[in-house]
Amino acid sequence: MKEYIKKFIKGTPIVGPLVVKVKRKLFKKIHQRIRPLEPFLTSERYWAQRYKAGGNSGAGSYGKLAEFKAEIINDFVKKHGVRSIIEFGCGDGNQLRIADYPNYIGFDVSKEAIELCNKKFSKDHSKTFKLLNEYDGQTAELTLSLDVIYHLIEDEIFDSYMRRLFLSSERFVIIYSSNTSSNKEGQASHVKHRKFTTWIETNEPSWELDQYIPNKYPLENNFPTGSFADFYIFRRNAESCG
Repeated sequence: MKEYIKKFIKGTPIVGPLVVKVKRKLFKKIHQRIRPLEPFLTSERYWAQRYKAGGNSGAGSYGKLAEFKAEIINDFVKKHGVRSIIEFGCGDGNQLRIADYPNYIGFDVSKEAIELCNKKFSKDHSKTFKLLNEYDGQTAELTLSLDVIYHLIEDEIFDSYMRRLFLSSERFVIIYSSNTSSNKEGQASHVKHRKFTTWIETNEPSWELDQYIPNKYPLENNFPTGSFADFYIFRRNAESCG
């Protein structure tokens, strides 16, 4: 019966061609809207393309994970009287909506991400957003790296990112990331786990781990929508401060 109806519609002088034409247009529209990202090439191109395609910063910047991060960082800023903050990898700014920072500069590799942030916080003069290539030696009491390190696929990009992160800090560095060299076959192409604490021990000996805070919602069977990132808070050691 279905085949008969199809043949009848196609064979009808006006209706048949019209249906086929509408069907093609509809398919084209759907394809354009759900078109997948291009194959992974570089970290920078991945995120630029992701935001350009209407994507966001990811699950870690929304919901309970965003609230957990805000709770830890807001409390730290208040407790230690931090007056200035720089974040490398500010993303779409959603995490920043629930942040309580006195003075903030956010850097990102994506032009689209910076435009989103400028739009969201256009009336908030305590916040400034810039492309990463506009970094010009700015420093702050606290620098932040939230859900970024395990997205730095290239070794040279990871190295320059870490050096900038610590060079630009006057007092503290807060990193929220996985801290392992274990990478599983089949994991997302834009994810590469790193034992970043080993890099810090080797390249930034004037800094020491002050606090380790495990995730309130770890990625495991009980929390399948959790995160594999934890908090690592560093401070300059006494000798370097002296």
